[in-house]
Amino acid sequence: MNPFSRIISGTMTWGAWGAKMSTAQMQLQIEKNLSMGITTFDHADIYGGYTTEAEFGAAYSKTKIPREQLQFITKCGIQMPCEARPLSVKHYDYSSNHIQKSVDNSLKALRTDYIDLLLFHRPSPLLNVETATQIIQKLLKEGKIKSFGVSNFTPAQIALLQKELRPSWNQIECSLTHEKPLFDGTIDYLSTHKIGVMAWSPLGSFFKEENSRVIRIKQCMESLSKKYDCSEDQLLLAWLAQHPSQIHPVVGTTSTQRMKNAISALEIKLELTDWFLLLKASQGVEVA
Repeated sequence: MNPFSRIISGTMTWGAWGAKMSTAQMQLQIEKNLSMGITTFDHADIYGGYTTEAEFGAAYSKTKIPREQLQFITKCGIQMPCEARPLSVKHYDYSSNHIQKSVDNSLKALRTDYIDLLLFHRPSPLLNVETATQIIQKLLKEGKIKSFGVSNFTPAQIALLQKELRPSWNQIECSLTHEKPLFDGTIDYLSTHKIGVMAWSPLGSFFKEENSRVIRIKQCMESLSKKYDCSEDQLLLAWLAQHPSQIHPVVGTTSTQRMKNAISALEIKLELTDWFLLLKASQGVEVA
């Protein structure tokens, strides 16, 4: 059974990489999200230069929320040069020692006894499947992680892992402005193998760029926003959520209103032609 809320709260910009929220502000954010039905929080060890997990953990410890009511996702594998780790080069490390140490650090930082889902953050050309399998099976057996998945892996890279491991999720970039995974076989493969799909940056580049693609989408949205009585961000999420693979958007906003919008977007059912009108606006051409 899928334990994760359909909208996942992304924490990447809660701390040093964005809002720089205080402990009290993070505590309130956790409580507000839960009150809206968002129970899943997405982390990575590197967020905030290896600081955000601990800040979140300190905030969570001040709530009175039972641990079993929430789900914590975190990622490991990227070794990022920063103040906390003065490394010579950014690289990937999937050695048993690094995976074990990363999980132990995350458990301590998040102030929890277990991680609901551990993801390998990025694929490495030096990933040894046998080594990874042994340490993941050990962590599962010990109960330090409840499940295992990957992030940003291609079907071929997952197939390599599947010789020994069965990832339960793949967290990928997917949105109306980054629709490639819907057409290149990525999501087809995940659905075929019953691997769940989480989408980071589910709003894509719509609010970040002002190019011909975004202009076309905005023009298309003018009538659709009125038709469905919703905002632009809701249309973007509704479009993504309508895919039959039940994509789980990872929404990184710290705005209560935008999070409410995200939840409400799941109730919007676009007419088939409207879904394709948005796709046409994004791609600039009709489907073949």
